[in-house]
Amino acid sequence: MIINGQEYSWGDLSLLMGGRDVCRMTAIDYKTEQSKEPLYGKGNKPIAIQSGNVKHSGTVTLLQSELNTLQELARMNFGRPDILKLNLNAVVCYGNPLEGDVMTVDRLFGIQFTEIPKGMKQGDSNMEVALPFVCTDIKYNS
Repeated sequence: MIINGQEYSWGDLSLLMGGRDVCRMTAIDYKTEQSKEPLYGKGNKPIAIQSGNVKHSGTVTLLQSELNTLQELARMNFGRPDILKLNLNAVVCYGNPLEGDVMTVDRLFGIQFTEIPKGMKQGDSNMEVALPFVCTDIKYNS
């Protein structure tokens, strides 16, 4: 989407997750996919496309300190810092209303992280953690 003749940039993105503004995020991506396959009848060519299950997933990349915050949230709710037990909603906003931008808002429901990969390499000045997730629904531009 073009806003005042410009595309969205990273600085136009905000993420609210678990009821708080996530400032220590370095990347987010999410998608909706649906399985589809040809349906065959008479002959050897498909007569239609059959739709199957819908799946919503993504990855959010956070700095280590933001992971620590999520772990503390899990500790408060479950007695231990296991973020794999969290169930969060998120709002991803594109645009800056203070600049007159029209906001685009995507809503992600029922986010659950599927793994917690950690690591660093020589020369890194900080730790980034890419957390893959699945969710129950995504409402685009809602």
